[in-house]
Amino acid sequence: MTHSEHIKVTIKKFSELTGLTENAIRQYIKKGQWKYKIHWHKAPNGRIFINAKAAYAWIEGIGA
Repeated sequence: MTHSEHIKVTIKKFSELTGLTENAIRQYIKKGQWKYKIHWHKAPNGRIFINAKAAYAWIEGIGA
């Protein structure tokens, strides 16, 4: 795996990159559409980071 396959970004940054609203991203997480440790991770300080590769795959309909 390359470094780019491990890129994790904040909800705000992922929103900027994709055009999804921050609220929509939070709802995917809350409703369980995005799975913990697959699509998103929580840092020790409590911040949520999106696994960009997995989230893009989900958006395209080809991922977990």
